[in-house]
Amino acid sequence: CRQTFADLEIVAVDDGSTDGTGRVLDRWQASDSRLRVLSTPPRGLVSALNTAADAARGTILARMDADDIARPERIERQVEMLVHRPDLAACGTQVRYFPRRLVRDGARRYERWVNGLIEPEEIDRDLFVECPIPHPTLAIRQTAFEAVGGYRDAGWPEDYDLVLRLWRAGYRLGKVPTVLLDWRDGPGRLSRTHERYRPEAFRRCKVHFLGEHVPERRIVVWGAGPVGKAFARSWLTAGGTIAAFVELDPRKIGQEIHGAPVIAPKEIRRFRNTFIVAAVGHAAAREDIRTTLRQAGFTEPGHCRAVA
Repeated sequence: CRQTFADLEIVAVDDGSTDGTGRVLDRWQASDSRLRVLSTPPRGLVSALNTAADAARGTILARMDADDIARPERIERQVEMLVHRPDLAACGTQVRYFPRRLVRDGARRYERWVNGLIEPEEIDRDLFVECPIPHPTLAIRQTAFEAVGGYRDAGWPEDYDLVLRLWRAGYRLGKVPTVLLDWRDGPGRLSRTHERYRPEAFRRCKVHFLGEHVPERRIVVWGAGPVGKAFARSWLTAGGTIAAFVELDPRKIGQEIHGAPVIAPKEIRRFRNTFIVAAVGHAAAREDIRTTLRQAGFTEPGHCRAVA
């Protein structure tokens, strides 16, 4: 492990592997005193993460997947940030997916978006768009990790769940503005194959945490397309209500969706006391909505949030 930060331990959890990983780790452990190998029956990712965290002796926990590549200065830069930024509970880094020939357009868009969120205010603003900290780059103070209960399996992405519980507890997150992790992409990634990472699971996660902060769980959904309707269904399923949908398409204005009227943007001031979520599929449209709401006197995140 060629890291410029020397004072570290590596806790590797072999979660019941059958591909020879255990033998490789045993050989590595024999030649590197920093490494401790913990072998367990196959219990899944969340259990493995908590097993490693429980065994760790450091004050900062740094997440790492077996098939990604941490650049040499990664740990040093993240420890440095947390030492000099006591206001931060955790930080990530910028990332680059590889091998590039396998990286889909959606992953490239996520890479551009997530690499643009650096300061806590930027991360907070886009918190409900997607997970703003790439999980394999997470470095978190052990005190904060333990305070929110570590990882849990809630039926949605465990990394997003942890980040949102940190936010709920009032912690701030930052990011080192440098690519310090090469993130392996491909069709076999767990995030592509496990039901916990499907779009519906992400929506349920967002609805769960956002619903705790919305008065009377009543919202206006800006966006009456597929993205807005999908978010609305998840919101209604969780027991929320929808006051209205906002839409630009004149063919939809005046109709009803899930019993709520579809209105034009110029009517949004009628709902000054209702929380507004922007649920659209394109970044440019999301920024247009933010501009319109800001000009109408709505503040983010006090009165509104982007959720896609």
